[in-house]
Amino acid sequence: MKMEEITQLQEDEIQQRLEDALEEMQNLRFQHATHQLDNPLRLRALRKDIARFKTVLKEFELGIRKPPVQ
Repeated sequence: MKMEEITQLQEDEIQQRLEDALEEMQNLRFQHATHQLDNPLRLRALRKDIARFKTVLKEFELGIRKPPVQ
């Protein structure tokens, strides 16, 4: 997910997507450990998405970023 897309989301929606991404990361790590992972590059992309989600949430917390007006 691109940063522009994330910044258009509400704070609670970003939090939900972060939780979903963390759960998916856990599943992918389990698949990787059992040698059933089809696309190992998905791990890297998911890690970056999680970092983006956390960055935007921290910016909301610090007041650097304001929620989008809808």
